[in-house]
Amino acid sequence: MKRIVNCKSGEIIDRELTDDEIKQQEIDSKIIEELKIEAEARQAAKQVILDRLGLTADELKTILG
Repeated sequence: MKRIVNCKSGEIIDRELTDDEIKQQEIDSKIIEELKIEAEARQAAKQVILDRLGLTADELKTILG
């Protein structure tokens, strides 16, 4: 379902998604999942470096100013 809200009039329209909108929603969901996985991998890599240095993220922020 898609909800369209007209803020000026307060009108609310609920309608079924079209086939194209459903396909786009599936594509968007896959992209979002891939971005989350990439962000988690970057965070894990940063944590490995911090562990090697024996620092916390807050300590590194303090050092870098």
